[in-house]
Amino acid sequence: MPSSIDRPEPLMLQEARQTPDVIARQLVENAEAAGALARVLRDRRPPYAVTIARGSSDHACTVLKYALETELSLPVASLGPSVHTLYGTRLDLKGALVIAVSQSGASPDVVENVRMAREGGALTVALVNVEDSDLAQAAEFVLPLRCGEEKAVAATKSYLASLTAFLPVIAELSSDGKLKEALNNLPDALRRTLELEDAANALAARYSFAQNLLVLARGLHYGVAQEAALKLKETSGIHAEAYSAAEFSHGPKRLLAEGLPVLGFASNDAAWPATEAAYADLRTGGADLRTLGPAAGSTLRTPTTGHALTDTVPSALAFYLFAAHLALGRGLDPDSPPLLSKVTKTR
Repeated sequence: MPSSIDRPEPLMLQEARQTPDVIARQLVENAEAAGALARVLRDRRPPYAVTIARGSSDHACTVLKYALETELSLPVASLGPSVHTLYGTRLDLKGALVIAVSQSGASPDVVENVRMAREGGALTVALVNVEDSDLAQAAEFVLPLRCGEEKAVAATKSYLASLTAFLPVIAELSSDGKLKEALNNLPDALRRTLELEDAANALAARYSFAQNLLVLARGLHYGVAQEAALKLKETSGIHAEAYSAAEFSHGPKRLLAEGLPVLGFASNDAAWPATEAAYADLRTGGADLRTLGPAAGSTLRTPTTGHALTDTVPSALAFYLFAAHLALGRGLDPDSPPLLSKVTKTR
Protein backbone atom coordinates (compact mmCIF):
# COMPACT_ATOMS: atom_id res chain seq x y z
CA MET A 1 0.00 0.00 0.00
CA PRO A 2 1.42 3.42 -0.83
CA SER A 3 2.24 5.74 2.02
CA SER A 4 0.80 9.19 2.28
CA ILE A 5 4.25 10.69 1.71
CA ASP A 6 5.32 11.28 -1.91
CA ARG A 7 8.52 9.26 -1.74
CA PRO A 8 9.58 5.67 -2.40
CA GLU A 9 8.20 3.29 0.15
CA PRO A 10 10.70 2.63 2.91
CA LEU A 11 12.60 -0.62 3.00
CA MET A 12 11.22 -1.13 6.50
CA LEU A 13 7.71 -1.55 5.09
CA GLN A 14 8.84 -3.57 2.09
CA GLU A 15 10.76 -6.02 4.26
CA ALA A 16 8.03 -6.31 6.87
CA ARG A 17 5.63 -7.34 4.11
CA GLN A 18 7.98 -10.18 3.14
CA THR A 19 7.46 -11.86 6.52
CA PRO A 20 4.74 -14.39 5.54
CA ASP A 21 6.97 -15.83 2.82
CA VAL A 22 10.03 -15.73 5.10
CA ILE A 23 8.27 -17.75 7.80
CA ALA A 24 6.84 -20.22 5.28
CA ARG A 25 10.32 -20.78 3.85
CA GLN A 26 11.89 -21.11 7.29
CA LEU A 27 9.40 -23.76 8.41
CA VAL A 28 10.09 -25.91 5.34
CA GLU A 29 13.85 -25.46 5.02
CA ASN A 30 14.59 -25.78 8.75
CA ALA A 31 12.45 -28.86 9.34
CA GLU A 32 15.34 -31.33 9.22
CA ALA A 33 17.65 -29.22 11.41
CA ALA A 34 14.90 -28.54 13.96
CA GLY A 35 14.06 -32.24 14.18
CA ALA A 36 17.72 -33.19 14.66
CA LEU A 37 18.17 -30.61 17.41
CA ALA A 38 15.02 -31.81 19.19
CA ARG A 39 16.36 -35.38 19.20
CA VAL A 40 19.66 -34.25 20.70
CA LEU A 41 17.89 -32.22 23.39
CA ARG A 42 15.83 -35.27 24.36
CA ASP A 43 19.03 -37.23 24.88
CA ARG A 44 21.00 -34.39 26.47
CA ARG A 45 18.27 -32.77 28.55
CA PRO A 46 19.84 -29.49 29.76
CA PRO A 47 19.18 -28.35 33.34
CA TYR A 48 18.76 -24.75 32.19
CA ALA A 49 19.23 -22.46 29.18
CA VAL A 50 20.88 -19.11 28.62
CA THR A 51 20.47 -16.67 25.75
CA ILE A 52 23.08 -14.39 24.20
CA ALA A 53 21.99 -11.44 22.07
CA ARG A 54 21.75 -7.68 21.83
CA GLY A 55 19.13 -5.22 20.56
CA SER A 56 16.18 -6.63 18.66
CA SER A 57 17.65 -10.13 18.91
CA ASP A 58 17.67 -9.85 22.70
CA HIS A 59 14.01 -8.88 22.64
CA ALA A 60 13.30 -12.02 20.64
CA CYS A 61 15.14 -13.91 23.38
CA THR A 62 12.71 -12.49 25.96
CA VAL A 63 9.85 -14.11 24.03
CA LEU A 64 11.89 -17.31 23.70
CA LYS A 65 12.51 -17.32 27.46
CA TYR A 66 8.78 -17.37 28.16
CA ALA A 67 8.28 -20.02 25.48
CA LEU A 68 10.90 -22.38 26.90
CA GLU A 69 9.75 -21.86 30.47
CA THR A 70 6.02 -22.23 29.85
CA GLU A 71 6.23 -25.12 27.38
CA LEU A 72 9.25 -27.10 28.59
CA SER A 73 9.63 -25.98 32.25
CA LEU A 74 13.22 -25.07 31.33
CA PRO A 75 14.63 -22.11 33.31
CA VAL A 76 16.18 -19.45 31.06
CA ALA A 77 18.54 -16.58 31.87
CA SER A 78 20.04 -13.84 29.72
CA LEU A 79 23.85 -13.90 29.66
CA GLY A 80 25.72 -10.60 29.83
CA PRO A 81 28.28 -10.89 27.00
CA SER A 82 30.70 -8.45 28.65
CA VAL A 83 31.19 -10.78 31.64
CA HIS A 84 33.45 -12.81 29.36
CA THR A 85 34.66 -10.34 26.74
CA LEU A 86 35.44 -7.39 29.05
CA TYR A 87 35.80 -8.91 32.54
CA GLY A 88 37.56 -12.04 31.32
CA THR A 89 35.38 -14.51 33.22
CA ARG A 90 34.78 -17.96 31.75
CA LEU A 91 31.35 -18.97 32.98
CA ASP A 92 30.63 -22.58 33.90
CA LEU A 93 27.95 -23.51 31.35
CA LYS A 94 28.63 -27.23 31.16
CA GLY A 95 25.48 -29.09 30.10
CA ALA A 96 23.49 -25.90 29.53
CA LEU A 97 21.54 -25.06 26.40
CA VAL A 98 23.06 -21.84 25.04
CA ILE A 99 21.07 -20.00 22.36
CA ALA A 100 22.60 -17.06 20.52
CA VAL A 101 20.45 -14.89 18.27
CA SER A 102 21.81 -12.48 15.67
CA GLN A 103 20.84 -11.21 12.23
CA SER A 104 24.40 -10.72 11.03
CA GLY A 105 26.28 -13.19 13.22
CA ALA A 106 29.15 -10.70 13.18
CA SER A 107 29.26 -9.16 16.65
CA PRO A 108 32.49 -10.32 18.33
CA ASP A 109 31.07 -10.39 21.87
CA VAL A 110 28.25 -12.78 20.91
CA VAL A 111 30.60 -14.99 18.89
CA GLU A 112 33.23 -15.18 21.63
CA ASN A 113 30.67 -16.13 24.26
CA VAL A 114 29.35 -18.96 22.09
CA ARG A 115 32.90 -20.24 21.59
CA MET A 116 33.50 -20.11 25.34
CA ALA A 117 30.24 -21.95 26.05
CA ARG A 118 30.90 -24.67 23.49
CA GLU A 119 34.46 -25.22 24.72
CA GLY A 120 33.05 -25.53 28.25
CA GLY A 121 30.62 -28.30 27.36
CA ALA A 122 27.41 -26.38 26.60
CA LEU A 123 25.06 -27.33 23.79
CA THR A 124 25.24 -24.24 21.58
CA VAL A 125 22.63 -23.14 19.04
CA ALA A 126 22.77 -20.11 16.73
CA LEU A 127 19.66 -18.48 15.31
CA VAL A 128 21.30 -16.40 12.59
CA ASN A 129 20.48 -14.99 9.18
CA VAL A 130 23.96 -14.99 7.64
CA GLU A 131 24.68 -18.69 7.38
CA ASP A 132 28.44 -18.41 6.75
CA SER A 133 28.95 -15.93 9.60
CA ASP A 134 31.42 -16.31 12.47
CA LEU A 135 28.51 -17.06 14.81
CA ALA A 136 27.17 -19.86 12.64
CA GLN A 137 30.63 -21.42 12.53
CA ALA A 138 31.12 -21.10 16.30
CA ALA A 139 27.88 -22.88 17.30
CA GLU A 140 27.28 -26.62 17.30
CA PHE A 141 23.79 -26.27 15.79
CA VAL A 142 22.41 -23.60 13.47
CA LEU A 143 18.78 -22.70 12.81
CA PRO A 144 18.94 -20.19 9.91
CA LEU A 145 16.43 -17.34 9.94
CA ARG A 146 15.98 -17.65 6.15
CA CYS A 147 15.24 -13.94 5.67
CA GLY A 148 17.40 -13.23 2.70
CA GLU A 149 19.23 -9.93 2.81
CA GLU A 150 17.77 -7.38 5.22
CA LYS A 151 18.74 -3.87 4.11
CA ALA A 152 16.68 -1.63 6.41
CA VAL A 153 18.51 -0.37 9.48
CA ALA A 154 15.43 -1.13 11.55
CA ALA A 155 15.13 -4.92 11.75
CA THR A 156 11.69 -6.34 10.94
CA LYS A 157 11.62 -9.69 9.18
CA SER A 158 14.76 -10.87 10.99
CA TYR A 159 13.21 -10.17 14.40
CA LEU A 160 10.00 -11.95 13.41
CA ALA A 161 11.97 -14.92 12.05
CA SER A 162 13.88 -15.01 15.34
CA LEU A 163 10.56 -15.43 17.15
CA THR A 164 9.69 -18.52 15.13
CA ALA A 165 12.99 -20.29 14.46
CA PHE A 166 13.08 -22.29 17.70
CA LEU A 167 9.33 -22.97 17.94
CA PRO A 168 9.40 -26.18 15.84
CA VAL A 169 11.97 -27.57 18.30
CA ILE A 170 9.69 -26.70 21.21
CA ALA A 171 6.74 -28.28 19.42
CA GLU A 172 8.68 -31.53 18.99
CA LEU A 173 9.93 -31.64 22.56
CA SER A 174 6.52 -30.85 24.06
CA SER A 175 4.54 -33.00 21.60
CA ASP A 176 2.26 -29.97 21.24
CA GLY A 177 0.00 -30.69 18.28
CA LYS A 178 -1.71 -27.30 18.59
CA LEU A 179 1.63 -25.52 18.27
CA LYS A 180 2.53 -27.54 15.18
CA GLU A 181 -0.81 -26.66 13.62
CA ALA A 182 -0.44 -23.01 14.54
CA LEU A 183 3.02 -22.91 12.95
CA ASN A 184 1.65 -24.41 9.74
CA ASN A 185 -1.10 -21.79 9.65
CA LEU A 186 1.12 -18.86 10.68
CA PRO A 187 2.05 -17.62 7.18
CA ASP A 188 -1.65 -17.22 6.35
CA ALA A 189 -2.25 -15.38 9.65
CA LEU A 190 0.61 -13.03 8.78
CA ARG A 191 -0.89 -12.36 5.34
CA ARG A 192 -4.14 -11.38 7.08
CA THR A 193 -2.11 -9.12 9.36
CA LEU A 194 -0.80 -7.22 6.35
CA GLU A 195 -4.40 -6.35 5.52
CA LEU A 196 -4.42 -4.24 8.72
CA GLU A 197 -1.94 -1.72 7.33
CA ASP A 198 -4.54 1.03 6.84
CA ALA A 199 -5.79 0.52 10.39
CA ALA A 200 -2.21 0.60 11.70
CA ASN A 201 -1.65 3.86 9.79
CA ALA A 202 -4.80 5.35 11.32
CA LEU A 203 -3.70 4.38 14.84
CA ALA A 204 -0.24 5.83 14.20
CA ALA A 205 -1.80 9.20 13.31
CA ARG A 206 -2.87 9.57 16.97
CA TYR A 207 0.80 9.70 18.00
CA SER A 208 2.13 12.03 15.31
CA PHE A 209 3.23 14.63 17.84
CA ALA A 210 4.13 12.36 20.77
CA GLN A 211 7.55 12.88 22.31
CA ASN A 212 7.20 10.13 24.90
CA LEU A 213 5.30 6.85 24.94
CA LEU A 214 4.88 4.06 27.47
CA VAL A 215 4.61 0.51 26.10
CA LEU A 216 3.09 -2.17 28.31
CA ALA A 217 2.67 -5.93 28.04
CA ARG A 218 2.96 -9.06 30.11
CA GLY A 219 4.18 -12.62 29.58
CA LEU A 220 4.89 -13.77 26.04
CA HIS A 221 4.18 -10.33 24.59
CA TYR A 222 6.65 -8.53 26.87
CA GLY A 223 9.54 -9.13 24.45
CA VAL A 224 7.37 -7.64 21.69
CA ALA A 225 6.81 -4.55 23.86
CA GLN A 226 10.57 -4.24 24.36
CA GLU A 227 11.06 -4.39 20.62
CA ALA A 228 8.29 -1.84 20.07
CA ALA A 229 9.94 0.67 22.41
CA LEU A 230 13.25 0.25 20.60
CA LYS A 231 11.68 0.73 17.17
CA LEU A 232 9.90 3.90 18.28
CA LYS A 233 13.25 5.33 19.39
CA GLU A 234 15.00 4.23 16.19
CA THR A 235 12.46 5.27 13.59
CA SER A 236 10.61 8.23 15.13
CA GLY A 237 12.92 9.58 17.82
CA ILE A 238 10.22 9.01 20.44
CA HIS A 239 11.42 8.39 23.98
CA ALA A 240 9.54 5.13 24.48
CA GLU A 241 9.99 2.73 27.39
CA ALA A 242 8.64 -0.79 27.80
CA TYR A 243 7.32 -2.02 31.14
CA SER A 244 5.69 -5.16 32.38
CA ALA A 245 2.05 -4.39 33.09
CA ALA A 246 2.62 -6.07 36.46
CA GLU A 247 5.61 -3.86 37.34
CA PHE A 248 4.24 -0.59 36.02
CA SER A 249 2.34 0.25 39.21
CA HIS A 250 5.50 -0.12 41.33
CA GLY A 251 6.69 3.38 40.50
CA PRO A 252 6.61 4.10 36.75
CA LYS A 253 2.84 4.72 36.99
CA ARG A 254 3.82 8.16 38.27
CA LEU A 255 4.57 9.12 34.65
CA LEU A 256 0.87 9.07 33.82
CA ALA A 257 0.50 12.25 35.86
CA GLU A 258 2.67 13.92 33.20
CA GLY A 259 0.15 12.94 30.51
CA LEU A 260 2.26 10.31 28.78
CA PRO A 261 0.24 8.16 26.35
CA VAL A 262 0.27 4.36 26.65
CA LEU A 263 0.33 1.62 24.03
CA GLY A 264 -0.57 -1.72 25.55
CA PHE A 265 -0.13 -5.14 23.95
CA ALA A 266 -3.23 -7.28 24.44
CA SER A 267 -2.53 -11.01 24.37
CA ASN A 268 -4.99 -13.86 24.12
CA ASP A 269 -3.43 -16.17 26.72
CA ALA A 270 -3.17 -16.87 30.44
CA ALA A 271 -1.60 -13.45 31.05
CA TRP A 272 -4.49 -11.53 29.55
CA PRO A 273 -7.02 -11.45 32.45
CA ALA A 274 -4.47 -9.86 34.80
CA THR A 275 -3.22 -7.54 32.07
CA GLU A 276 -6.75 -6.54 31.09
CA ALA A 277 -7.51 -5.69 34.73
CA ALA A 278 -4.36 -3.54 34.89
CA TYR A 279 -5.36 -1.71 31.71
CA ALA A 280 -8.88 -1.12 33.05
CA ASP A 281 -7.38 0.40 36.20
CA LEU A 282 -5.18 2.70 34.13
CA ARG A 283 -8.13 3.85 32.04
CA THR A 284 -10.16 4.53 35.18
CA GLY A 285 -7.30 6.75 36.29
CA GLY A 286 -7.51 8.71 33.04
CA ALA A 287 -4.71 7.09 31.05
CA ASP A 288 -4.66 7.64 27.27
CA LEU A 289 -4.36 3.92 26.45
CA ARG A 290 -4.73 2.13 23.13
CA THR A 291 -4.10 -1.58 22.62
CA LEU A 292 -2.69 -3.87 19.95
CA GLY A 293 -2.93 -7.65 19.83
CA PRO A 294 -5.25 -10.65 19.43
CA ALA A 295 -7.44 -10.01 22.50
CA ALA A 296 -11.08 -9.13 21.83
CA GLY A 297 -11.68 -5.40 21.97
CA SER A 298 -8.15 -4.38 21.00
CA THR A 299 -7.83 -1.02 19.26
CA LEU A 300 -5.81 -2.79 16.56
CA ARG A 301 -6.83 -6.42 16.76
CA THR A 302 -4.45 -8.88 15.14
CA PRO A 303 -5.39 -12.35 13.86
CA THR A 304 -5.36 -15.19 16.36
CA THR A 305 -3.15 -18.10 15.33
CA GLY A 306 -4.39 -20.94 17.51
CA HIS A 307 -1.51 -20.78 19.99
CA ALA A 308 -0.18 -18.16 22.40
CA LEU A 309 3.41 -18.62 21.22
CA THR A 310 2.64 -17.85 17.59
CA ASP A 311 0.21 -15.02 18.46
CA THR A 312 3.23 -12.83 19.23
CA VAL A 313 4.28 -12.79 15.57
CA PRO A 314 1.23 -11.03 14.04
CA SER A 315 1.30 -8.59 16.97
CA ALA A 316 4.90 -7.66 16.20
CA LEU A 317 4.24 -7.43 12.46
CA ALA A 318 1.24 -5.15 12.99
CA PHE A 319 3.37 -2.97 15.24
CA TYR A 320 6.03 -2.65 12.54
CA LEU A 321 3.38 -1.37 10.12
CA PHE A 322 2.30 1.10 12.82
CA ALA A 323 5.87 2.25 13.50
CA ALA A 324 6.79 2.74 9.84
CA HIS A 325 3.70 4.83 9.17
CA LEU A 326 4.22 6.79 12.37
CA ALA A 327 7.68 7.80 11.17
CA LEU A 328 6.35 8.73 7.73
CA GLY A 329 3.54 10.75 9.31
CA ARG A 330 6.14 12.70 11.28
CA GLY A 331 8.01 13.49 8.05
CA LEU A 332 10.84 11.06 8.86
CA ASP A 333 12.53 8.32 6.88
CA PRO A 334 12.52 5.12 8.99
CA ASP A 335 15.36 3.75 6.85
CA SER A 336 17.74 6.57 7.80
CA PRO A 337 17.73 6.93 11.58
CA PRO A 338 20.42 9.38 12.75
CA LEU A 339 23.62 7.91 14.22
CA LEU A 340 22.67 4.27 13.50
CA SER A 341 23.96 1.63 11.09
CA LYS A 342 22.71 -1.84 10.14
CA VAL A 343 25.39 -3.90 11.89
CA THR A 344 26.78 -2.96 15.30
CA LYS A 345 29.88 -4.84 16.42
CA THR A 346 30.41 -4.79 20.18
CA ARG A 347 33.15 -6.36 22.25
